Amino acid sequence: DEMGASYNAWTSQENTVYYAHVLPEFLSDVVDLLGDILRPALRDEDFNMEKNVILEEIGMYEDRPSWRLQDTIIEKYFGDHTLGYRVLGTKETVSCLTADQMRGYFDARYSPDRIVVSAAGKLDFDRLVEDIEKACGEWKPTGAVRIYKDVNVLEGREVMTGEDVTRHYMAMMTPGPSAQDELRYAAKVLTDVIGDTEGSRLYWQLVDTGLAEEADLAFFPHDGVGSFFAYASCDSDRSSEVEVKMLETIQSYVGSIDEGEIQRVKNKLATEATLAGESVGGRMRGLGGQWTYLGEYTPLEEELDQLMGVTSDDLRKLMSEFDFSKRMVVELGPA
Repeated sequence: DEMGASYNAWTSQENTVYYAHVLPEFLSDVVDLLGDILRPALRDEDFNMEKNVILEEIGMYEDRPSWRLQDTIIEKYFGDHTLGYRVLGTKETVSCLTADQMRGYFDARYSPDRIVVSAAGKLDFDRLVEDIEKACGEWKPTGAVRIYKDVNVLEGREVMTGEDVTRHYMAMMTPGPSAQDELRYAAKVLTDVIGDTEGSRLYWQLVDTGLAEEADLAFFPHDGVGSFFAYASCDSDRSSEVEVKMLETIQSYVGSIDEGEIQRVKNKLATEATLAGESVGGRMRGLGGQWTYLGEYTPLEEELDQLMGVTSDDLRKLMSEFDFSKRMVVELGPA
């Protein structure tokens, strides 16, 4: 706060990220502070207090139908794979977690050979490296590696009800390209054409017609595995019609590909990527993500070339390999 930093942290299914945006003169100070943050004391009293904070957060998200639905379908879809674990955990797992277990996890996983440092903006690279070595140079590598367990995607249907739920919510997950798959560019185009929140095929078929309040299709590229996630909310008495129409819209796309539609979406995605590249924070996040998942840096120009190079044949190939036939469906409605 004294540096005037814009800062935060987040945890996803695969990564934990700590970041700060500061004026150039504070870069050394913020590197030193982030180094301290990454080597916490993990005292019992702090640990126990934070457990209560997380338990409250879990309760808050359980009160949101869309979050409850998403957590459940990811859990069901991935089964016993670690991607199926909830990021926040459950009330049971958090309550049972001990400080010693946390220290053991921390000592094994928060290792310099598992950490990527990403920076962008007005900086002296050599000075940055010196600051990082000063703050972190004595950290000992542990040899920690990510275990790539096979994903046995589970198919099926789960129906849930809630006393406080007044609408019907439906989610569908199917396999998709990984973060390393070249088809990831085609997947971005496909999900925007079919399932963007505005102007997409699902929007015109479901939202504009009044069948559903929300309808979208998203692409989740993970490390070595990926998935598509479809979502809709509607009146309970329209749920079956919405699900049928959603699946028809997705699976019939190959037979109705529109070249103009593809070009429009590519232009939109390229604009978004360019604007993100114009932002220092966007460049920082992009660099970190590329190095974490690909182990290399791809200039924006090359990324745009890959995106703009997506063709209708690429979309046909994508839909041939990932045809949405193997899927998990979860519904949440009124009791």
